[in-house]
Amino acid sequence: MYRDILREKKEKMNWTTEELSNRSGVPIGTINKILSGETASPRYDTMQALDEAFREEEALMLREAAIYEASDETREYTLDDYYRLPDDVRAELIDGKFFFMQSPTSTHQGMLVKFVYQSMNFIMQHQGEGKTFVAPLDVQLDCDDKTMVQPDFMIICDKEKIWKDRIYGAPDFVVEVLSPSTKKRDTDIKLLKYKKAGVREYWIVDTDKERVICYFFEEDGLMPNVYTFQSKVPVRIYDGELEIRLDG
Repeated sequence: MYRDILREKKEKMNWTTEELSNRSGVPIGTINKILSGETASPRYDTMQALDEAFREEEALMLREAAIYEASDETREYTLDDYYRLPDDVRAELIDGKFFFMQSPTSTHQGMLVKFVYQSMNFIMQHQGEGKTFVAPLDVQLDCDDKTMVQPDFMIICDKEKIWKDRIYGAPDFVVEVLSPSTKKRDTDIKLLKYKKAGVREYWIVDTDKERVICYFFEEDGLMPNVYTFQSKVPVRIYDGELEIRLDG
């Protein structure tokens, strides 16, 4: 009987009848009649509302459990763990460790639009190699099961790396826009990771200081060039023919 199912679920969640009513929108009196057996066959919309309240709570519990488990710094995680994260949780997996990400700001998004617009125009006008992508898009940087990142902006010249659900391998050009939660990761961990993985050029955009820190690993290694937002910043994978303006 539905009465027994309802009792079992209610006890599992440790909810009072009043709490179940608040969560489902079903009146307390209606719930009490079901629990007492007075209503043996509840209306379909009543059962649906009650079941939906339980499903939402179970989904929330699973989400919290997944985040808690992924925050264990003593564990080494793999892509299996990455794919088990809830859909609404953004995270990067780097060398078996999770790094959680916040939603981007309007300033962050506006900056990426500038990169997309100028880069796409250049590639189309010059019939150049490369496709542009923005986050969130998975990049299996090392082609192993310990790292999956989501660069803010990237250009891929090798079409073989562009898979249906991810980029498989290192992008040619990567841009990360700094935020308080990603600053250390972008300027330290991912800097070395991108270089080692074979990224050719890496830019770090600091919107607070209005500067761009540019690394061209193929020639300069870890010695960057620094530009202001008032500069025309050359993209060196295109021999400087593409210049990005970030002011305005």
